[in-house]
Amino acid sequence: MTDRPRIAFQGEPGAYSHQACHDARPEYEAQPCHSFEETIEAVQSGKADLAMLPVENTTYGRVADIHRLLPESGLHIVDEAFVRVHISLMALPGVQMEEIETVRAHLVLLPQCRGFLDQFGIRGEAAADSAGAAADIARRGLRNVGALASDLAAEAYGLNILARHIEDQAHNTTRFLIMSRQPDHSRRGDDGMMTTFVFRVRNIPAALYKAMGGFATNGVNMTKLESYMVDGSFSATQFYADIEGHPDDRSVKLALEELAYFTDRLDILGVYPADPRRH
Repeated sequence: MTDRPRIAFQGEPGAYSHQACHDARPEYEAQPCHSFEETIEAVQSGKADLAMLPVENTTYGRVADIHRLLPESGLHIVDEAFVRVHISLMALPGVQMEEIETVRAHLVLLPQCRGFLDQFGIRGEAAADSAGAAADIARRGLRNVGALASDLAAEAYGLNILARHIEDQAHNTTRFLIMSRQPDHSRRGDDGMMTTFVFRVRNIPAALYKAMGGFATNGVNMTKLESYMVDGSFSATQFYADIEGHPDDRSVKLALEELAYFTDRLDILGVYPADPRRH
């Protein structure tokens, strides 16, 4: 344990969440956790200073459970980080490409490298975790098995990279949120500000339509609006939203005031600078 501040992430060392910590907070010590709940608890308890949580990916959409966990976590979004997902094929040192018969990776990574795998006649096999697959190869000394993971995973487990950045699509990017125990609304980003909040509309006709009207009339750009059920009820729907701007901006302030009139719950989860790669 060092005196450096700590940032918690879900997954094994070398996971893409670890890569996000390495890229966005290189001065922090990355702390692996088994689950998203454990990652959040690490910050709540003071074992870590920040949490790095993935929320969505350009290829496979939103990350399950995150929207449910964030509002109840008591944590606050203080930054966002966009991480380009580069996939590399790695194996034990000395292994050649022609020796690889199977590659293991998280289920969502395998289809993203289909063209490369078909070209070399390599069979894909789903694993619970890509970095964990790399660790297993190193631990068991498997010579005919490779892993699809980040370059950081190869470094973490002493594997050799046989091919770098073999993903089929050049746009594969994951958006992460950096969470803290304390909010920070004091900053102004060079690339603009983002505000994230959750709300439930009142049980009146056209409530959502009316609630959204304030953003249109005040010229506030809403970049995300997603609904999800809460408490196992088909009638209780909560909405998660991202907007451009700061609550102190007059346009945002007016839009949120109008939204509050049509809601019975409105919680701001974070006010933070937009990542330059957002645009």
